[in-house]
Amino acid sequence: MKRYLIPLAVFVVLAGFLAVGLRLDPREVPSPLVGKPAPAFVLPRLEAPAARVARDELLGRPWVLNVWASWCVPCLAEHPLVTELARTTGVPVVGLNYKDKHEDATGWLARHGNPYAMVLVDRDGAVGIDYGVYGVPETFVVDKDGIIRHKQIGPITPEALREDILPLLRGLGG
Repeated sequence: MKRYLIPLAVFVVLAGFLAVGLRLDPREVPSPLVGKPAPAFVLPRLEAPAARVARDELLGRPWVLNVWASWCVPCLAEHPLVTELARTTGVPVVGLNYKDKHEDATGWLARHGNPYAMVLVDRDGAVGIDYGVYGVPETFVVDKDGIIRHKQIGPITPEALREDILPLLRGLGG
């Protein structure tokens, strides 16, 4: 009888951890990068692949990095909010096209509109890994000194835009 108590106790503890874990919202997982410098990059522009843009060129004013892809259904759902963000704040919204084909990305933007100040290409996903991207879409608010101040995991929602992103940008001078 006693030999079954230890496995039963281990099972109960594991089941408890699983039950707690299933109640957590993955969008609330804090990013270890918030409060730290945005990882450096030098990437080609979608519109002009021979032109390269470095993260340091974006310093001096707040900016938003929106990670997206043409094959991403939630990216299409958030696109009107990204467009509103770009249109109303005066803060540059930089698109990071993630693991996409050039013709698919340019076609998607032609169909749905291009709200971005520029679109950078992360064809192999290396920059996404540096930024801790779990999946697209994700959005980062970066201050004028290059410090990540907010990470939105998943699509931007009207509530996230109204309650988190816009007030933060106003506080950063955007």
